[in-house]
Amino acid sequence: MTSRRGGPRRVGRPRAATASARIYQELRAELVSLQRRPGAAISEAEIALSYGVSRTPVREAILKLSDEGLLEIFPQSGIFVSRIPMAALPEAIIVRRSLEETTTRMATERASPSQILSLQAILQAQREADAADNRSAFHQADEAFHAAIAEIAGYPGIWRLILQVKVHVDRFRLLTLPVRGRMAEVIAEHERVMVAIEARDPVAAGAAMAKHIERLLADISSTQSSNPEFFDQPN
Repeated sequence: MTSRRGGPRRVGRPRAATASARIYQELRAELVSLQRRPGAAISEAEIALSYGVSRTPVREAILKLSDEGLLEIFPQSGIFVSRIPMAALPEAIIVRRSLEETTTRMATERASPSQILSLQAILQAQREADAADNRSAFHQADEAFHAAIAEIAGYPGIWRLILQVKVHVDRFRLLTLPVRGRMAEVIAEHERVMVAIEARDPVAAGAAMAKHIERLLADISSTQSSNPEFFDQPN
């Protein structure tokens, strides 16, 4: 269903108290998933119309997304989806690698048999998404795999921190998935993590996770070369 201006019409009118939070969450998902392409203009008026709200909650959501670096606000020109900052990617990947190596070690020591089965089920969902060439489902399962490991470790707050750190990394990662064989490589990397978890070898599991995350560093240059319009080059 579309609005009069051609955009998607949202189902149900949000209450004033929750409108900003809902708009923020949904718009953030669109930005991170690259549904809204870097450099594209954002219209407060069109978003307000699609949600059936005033511009105030839209503006609040936009300001929050600007603080996260997902939107750029130019008072005389408008609001635009930010490009992926090349300079910020290596640091974000290194921070994520360190945090996830730690949670994977801890999860290996604490995982119950049922939790291991849950991880295997998520991994199977990734295999099925790969077979169907469903990149969206693959990415969702990937997120679930990493989030589950942090949950099993007993520190879900670390995953919330990782979500903040990796916002631009996610946008970059989505550009790597169309590369032939890339999803299969990710599955193989996850399988090595799982083998170590099942063997109750925290050192090997942590090392496998660190190597998996670190692989992203090697992908930055080629991904930027293939998609230069998505990236903000350092001055």
